[in-house]
Amino acid sequence: MFSDNEIIQSYTISTSKNPPSCLNNSYGTPIGLHAVSDKIGDGELRGTVFKGRVSQGYSYRDAPLVERSKNLITSRIIRIRGLDPTLNAGGNHDSYSRYIYIHGTNHEQRLGEAFSLGCIEMSNDDCIDLFDRISINSLIWIA
Repeated sequence: MFSDNEIIQSYTISTSKNPPSCLNNSYGTPIGLHAVSDKIGDGELRGTVFKGRVSQGYSYRDAPLVERSKNLITSRIIRIRGLDPTLNAGGNHDSYSRYIYIHGTNHEQRLGEAFSLGCIEMSNDDCIDLFDRISINSLIWIA
């Protein structure tokens, strides 16, 4: 995270297990300039599970075992919108319509590995920290 051209915070993340890609159905993490479009989950407990951007009212630790084996969206959702119509906005390469998020994960032990289906995953504590620091329309560069 930058402010006035200085790094003020860094986080360990995971991105897609597929190569970076902006194309629909690629399951790659999109590159380029994005902006925060939505912030979802303010006030929810750490580890809360989301489906369809809606809190399920329970933590991943309380989820059924079969669900816990999946890569869940937890704690907070920072939804991003691509800003480059030639790369990540519109048509068959739209980050927003692909539901690309920055979110917490129930597989924190895998952070630092390529693991997601296109989203940027963070520890639950880090995701809450970023969520609290970042604003709607904040710019995000994904390289």
